[in-house]
Amino acid sequence: MPDPITISRYLDVDLTPQRSREIDSIFFESSNTKSFASEEARAAFRERWLGRYFRRDPAFAYLARKEDGAVVGYLVGALDDPAKSQRFADIGYFAALGLHTQRFPAHLHVNVASGFRNRGIGGRLIEGFAKDAKASGALGMHVVTSAGAANVGFYSRNGFTEVARAGENGDLVFLGRPL
Repeated sequence: MPDPITISRYLDVDLTPQRSREIDSIFFESSNTKSFASEEARAAFRERWLGRYFRRDPAFAYLARKEDGAVVGYLVGALDDPAKSQRFADIGYFAALGLHTQRFPAHLHVNVASGFRNRGIGGRLIEGFAKDAKASGALGMHVVTSAGAANVGFYSRNGFTEVARAGENGDLVFLGRPL
């Protein structure tokens, strides 16, 4: 029988150095970017897609953990409209998606360790965020991913629908879900 997985709020977990390493391992394993010009570039990449959420939005971060406490997945999110927020100005496609981010302002990044995928863990993480985002007044939430990525199906199964395309040649897909 597989380990029971618990979804916890990030703020409710004793974040040991081991737990931080587990999160980073999942983050880099799940990323399409595998090599970096330097450790500084690697750290900047982590900060852009993960770190700023833990620092600025820890109330909207969740961990999936095994019975022994080991982290097997996470979700980080933010409620503020990224097209209007200066802290997301470094992500150019948000400016082009501003009309849509008004309807779906909350956004998230979710990753689960490869050995724990297809067990409903990612969906449980999304539902935790959706519940809290709605309770905080968000009208909708979104993700942006590559148009041909396998995770488009995952998001579709979790209530997201394609709203728009962005990027050169429409290679990015904006998926929204009302709350």
